[in-house]
Amino acid sequence: MSKSPEAPHDSVPFATTLHVRDHCLCLHVQRAARALARLFDEALRPVELTNQQFSLLMSLNRPEPPPIGPVANLLGLDRTTLTAALKPLERRGLVVVTAGEKDRRSRLLAITPEGLALLARALPIWRRTHEALDARLDAAGPVDLRQALLTLS
Repeated sequence: MSKSPEAPHDSVPFATTLHVRDHCLCLHVQRAARALARLFDEALRPVELTNQQFSLLMSLNRPEPPPIGPVANLLGLDRTTLTAALKPLERRGLVVVTAGEKDRRSRLLAITPEGLALLARALPIWRRTHEALDARLDAAGPVDLRQALLTLS
């Protein structure tokens, strides 16, 4: 008896699907990341920032403007994605991108005074949201969770 072209050659039992659903660390981390992003996006809405934009602005809060590579690495983004994420912040006058002094091909990222002012307004919102989140995670150990996630990243 031959199998139809649409039928799989091998089958995976439904019990395996349930096992993967319940044990896949990648799935659970992705779901948690999406839920956290939605939580912080909603919290930061009054200052017209997304969670990603807040993190990007915070990553630029340094004594000297950093090059694009280290910022991309810190945020876990590729350079192209970071460049795209910078565009709306540049249009709003929150970030400036300039050529490096030593290597004109390199790009340095700087938060503007307007960006710093917005970051200062957003920070109390981030703190309140984080405190509430830490309280929800208290039994799970938020410090241990952060350390485990850092180990994976």
